[in-house]
Amino acid sequence: MSTPLETIGADTPLREAARQMDDAGISALVVTTGGGCIVTQSDIIGAVAAGRDTTETVVGDVMTENVETVTPDLMMEEVAAMMTMYGVKHLPVVDDDYVGMVSSTDVAAHLS
Repeated sequence: MSTPLETIGADTPLREAARQMDDAGISALVVTTGGGCIVTQSDIIGAVAAGRDTTETVVGDVMTENVETVTPDLMMEEVAAMMTMYGVKHLPVVDDDYVGMVSSTDVAAHLS
């Protein structure tokens, strides 16, 4: 899993979200406002493809809501199964609070 957890507010412009992901070398951020949400590169690409202005469109306009989460002790095979079942590439890792993010890249590296 990726730690420390990278987060962003729902009112942040997409351009800033894209810059934060690029700077951190990641492809998803947990949204700190909205409860159980993430924004991914795919969400941003979809907005750009639809012609939305990335300086005026905010994370909350395109974020993925009500995302599934995993616990830190879950086996990587189970994480992979969940990603396949839900058709996602990122799952926030939650203990008592958000502690990290596991991506399909993490899963592939661990299982190879």
